[in-house]
Amino acid sequence: MNLDLMNKAKTNRGRLFPLQSFLILFSLSCSSPLLAYEIVPGSTIYDTSTTIIGVNHIGLSVRDLDAALEFYQAASGFELIRRETVKENSVADNLYGRENVEYEVAVLEAPNMLFELREFSHNRNIPLSKMPVFGPGMTHTCFQTPSNRSGVDRFKAVGAEMLTRGGDAIDLGGYGVTYAYAYDPDGNMFELEQLDEGPISEVANKVKWIGEGKDMWMTQVALVTHDIDRLTDFYAEILAIPPYREGDYVNNPRINEIADIDELSLRATWFRMNARSKTLEFWEYRDPATPTHIGNRDAADLGYSYSIEVGDIQQEYTRMAELGVHFVSEPVLLGDFWQVNANDIDGNSFSLRQVVNPASPYSVPQLEQ
Repeated sequence: MNLDLMNKAKTNRGRLFPLQSFLILFSLSCSSPLLAYEIVPGSTIYDTSTTIIGVNHIGLSVRDLDAALEFYQAASGFELIRRETVKENSVADNLYGRENVEYEVAVLEAPNMLFELREFSHNRNIPLSKMPVFGPGMTHTCFQTPSNRSGVDRFKAVGAEMLTRGGDAIDLGGYGVTYAYAYDPDGNMFELEQLDEGPISEVANKVKWIGEGKDMWMTQVALVTHDIDRLTDFYAEILAIPPYREGDYVNNPRINEIADIDELSLRATWFRMNARSKTLEFWEYRDPATPTHIGNRDAADLGYSYSIEVGDIQQEYTRMAELGVHFVSEPVLLGDFWQVNANDIDGNSFSLRQVVNPASPYSVPQLEQ
């Protein structure tokens, strides 16, 4: 949930300091954990001292690929760029840490990232359940649209179940953005943001995409945690940048409507993964409290995952392992990417990717043009 304008009057926790100072302090403290994150409003992934480039894809493991593909493609209009079955592949077995892994993948291209739907054969008979808004885990991603091409209307038309009260988007503060949560047929939650002309005009790429007829894009990885300070500090080390914003919300009636829970109390932090259209956002629900997740989520489990694209996967594999990231295997070459599956400190599933051909249209710099 992008609450930039709503937060302008908020006071940041801790003192603000220049990004250059943060990077100096980070490099000096690389042998010990970074504690007590600081907010630096101008911070983006472009400031990292690592080889991290940005978010390459959102992954969604589903029970019925045909149904999921029909649902998401009908609402989004994203182009299907690849669909294939992977089986009897020792490299895939290593990547997922499973023997005889078998799955079918369909890759959709949004204007700024990839959206990859996977159906694993061993998940076909697993009962479905709805992701609670208060987590834990990666609870959702977000689809943004112009207000006059409302994502709410488009997803409702293909059968989305609205979580937000009243079944329509909520205006949080009169600044030209409305918000809603919804469920897909598998019970996966997603967010819908509708932007008026003013907010769209502030981001050149969004104006460009709309001019090209691309009127829906994806914006975020949303992780809900029982300890937001711990998770934020962890990612500040992993990304080697500070978060650019935070928020604290208690019984905001409009947020209550969006989440369909009365008297909500929650905190949030955000990391910018490019200039203005991708973020990692973290939430901690205090009431109702986010449960503690125990263990690491399997990369093949039903639900969400995501990838961080890097310029040197072996370097980042080594660096992140030293910082406490759990890796399923060593990096392997599969398809267009060197990649490795991993878990963060909360057990959330993500991967590192390094594109084989830096000029690939499916590498972050080209995806974000």
